[in-house]
Amino acid sequence: MTTLTVPQPSKYSRILGVGGMRGERVVMNDEIVGPINSSDEWIRQRTGIISRRRANPETSLLDMCETAGREALAAAGVEASEVDVVILSTITWFEQTPAAATIIAERLGATPAAAYDISAACAGYCYGIGQADALVRAGAARNVLVIGAERMSDIIDPTDRTISFLLGDGAGAAVVGVSDTPAIGPTVWGADGGQAHLITQTHSWLTFQDGTDTSWPTLRQEGPAVFKWASFKVAEIAKQAIEAAGLEPEDIDVFIPHQANMRIIDQMAKQLHLRDDVIVARDIAETGNTSAASVPLATERLLREGQATGGQIALQIGFGAGLAYAAQVVVLPNQTHTV
Repeated sequence: MTTLTVPQPSKYSRILGVGGMRGERVVMNDEIVGPINSSDEWIRQRTGIISRRRANPETSLLDMCETAGREALAAAGVEASEVDVVILSTITWFEQTPAAATIIAERLGATPAAAYDISAACAGYCYGIGQADALVRAGAARNVLVIGAERMSDIIDPTDRTISFLLGDGAGAAVVGVSDTPAIGPTVWGADGGQAHLITQTHSWLTFQDGTDTSWPTLRQEGPAVFKWASFKVAEIAKQAIEAAGLEPEDIDVFIPHQANMRIIDQMAKQLHLRDDVIVARDIAETGNTSAASVPLATERLLREGQATGGQIALQIGFGAGLAYAAQVVVLPNQTHTV
């Protein structure tokens, strides 16, 4: 009987390096409070945000992805030609086809790597890490470049008080490759589409195009309901990721949640009963909420500033529109580069 040849699986995978690019403009609270009839004090108290980073008009989503991708490859010591798959998570690529990942792969010199986009909003990067881990362990790829990137400023209504003042622009990237030891735990992921209305666009692109709705679609959220879900329900998902990795909360050295709101971050850390000395990512204070870029940008900042170091055990979790979520425990890489 004829038998098929299949790839040889790898037992483990790991994050080899991370990189990132934040929007070039530092946008302070005082710059945006007028249209929402608010104040710097209100935003700081409600969200912990002091400033957010937004891209210059001439800086495209692809530009940020390319920079973040190059930095991740340099940190990992991997050549673009050695990349087998490029996965981009974004909700702000406004062309239905081709996928932005295919263009990024060409820009980086990774062609003919497989390349595709995913749309899981703020959970997207952790979705991508889950897919990259599976691809490497299945033997379908040796090196996977995962990018989370957003130009959230393109879908902001400056007068909206529900979410606009939270949002920033940036791209974060990671290279996932073969490992001799376990370094990415099982991904715990899912979605609750029954609550999809809690974070949505104001209307569809089709109604904008046909003139039914004349305004550009922008984001809205039901803040109190999202806060409750993220602070308590998502913490339970994070606990499941720790258990799936065969660990206890006291084994976690670094906590890297989606940078949605400082109050949510604090509440989640409390619910998880982490050690008193655990390092908690708080990049939101100066970068804002960058959706799919949030977790990788928070990771690269911790490593770049020496708050966290390679080899530490980190719990990362993304959550947002959908309501989609994904979490995994990872071993932090030894290097990072950023712009």
